[in-house]
Amino acid sequence: MAKNFDVVVIGGGPGGYIAAIRAAQLGFATACIDEWKNAQGGPAPGGTCTNVGCIPSKALLQSSEYYEHAGHDFKNHGIEVQGLRLDLAKMLARKASVVKQNNDGILYLFKKNKVSFFHGRGSFVARTEAGYEVAVAGASAETLVAKHVIVATGSTARALPGAPFDESQILSNDGALAIPEVPKRLGVIGAGVIGLEMGSVWRRLGAEVTILEALPAFLGAADEQVAKEAAKAFSRQGLKIHLGVRIDTVKADRKGVTVGYTDAKGEAQTLAVDKLIVSIGRAPNTTGLNPEAVGLAIDERGFVAVDDDCRTNLPDVWAVGDVVRGPMLAHKAEEEGVAVAERIAGQHGHVNFNTVPWVIYTSPEIAWVGQTEQQLK
Repeated sequence: MAKNFDVVVIGGGPGGYIAAIRAAQLGFATACIDEWKNAQGGPAPGGTCTNVGCIPSKALLQSSEYYEHAGHDFKNHGIEVQGLRLDLAKMLARKASVVKQNNDGILYLFKKNKVSFFHGRGSFVARTEAGYEVAVAGASAETLVAKHVIVATGSTARALPGAPFDESQILSNDGALAIPEVPKRLGVIGAGVIGLEMGSVWRRLGAEVTILEALPAFLGAADEQVAKEAAKAFSRQGLKIHLGVRIDTVKADRKGVTVGYTDAKGEAQTLAVDKLIVSIGRAPNTTGLNPEAVGLAIDERGFVAVDDDCRTNLPDVWAVGDVVRGPMLAHKAEEEGVAVAERIAGQHGHVNFNTVPWVIYTSPEIAWVGQTEQQLK
């Protein structure tokens, strides 16, 4: 027996769960489908941000910063620490508990706002007179019928061609947050937000970190002067950053990972590391969504095609967050989620892409909003 809703949201990350809560607050009968599981197999809503992104990375950034302060900076304040020891298992357990608090908090907000939550993978089945039929594949299979569907299925880490993630030696952001012991030598491909944050965490905990970046300029999206100062600070801290690099080969064996690359001068180089983090961007996630069942348009880059208001090519089907154009940021997804719920209610939901802030939680922290001097010139 199908369950009927005004709004069904597929995906429970920052775009999806916020859209579902706002739709429910506006008086719609709302459901949210999310398949993310915790270690026990229970529901873990919150998407990449909560489970393997923003939240756990900030937990480890804070813990690793404390460890570095205790080991290096306290003595300048006249505080002597003897017998300093890293309990990495405990640090990772704290990170996991912070994540779980966030998962549980989202489930509580669903309950409080009367959002029906379904744990499983949501996919389109058919377009009917009543709206759209959406299947939930999980522990208990369900069929939902919705007048409006909001697709918020997020993104997945992009792998290097020929070097798939094994999450043991070649790591995505997921594996980078769960290395069981501090590697002696850590390689990072990509000097973006994830690469710099994860590189900083493991450097503070004792790894020798080398970052390889394809672009010739460091942090090209940020202000030039800010990027220049940041590069100086990072190299003083001990992060080795090589720009203008072309990755040629990646080979993993029991001893570690060997990266063959061409440097900015065109010379062949080799980097041997114990673990390799690959952070070269993310790809929209439409796996298993079954868009062809209803004729949902996907663009040539794999994103769900939307207009400025997050409308797809289908009436009453919307899409928000990483699965659509624009920056892949949790707070951008949240803004779109709220705006779409308000548009469904006939209000004027608004998102201004010129005021989306960018933040890198390294030390020093780097943040900007609006256009940089280079862009304005």
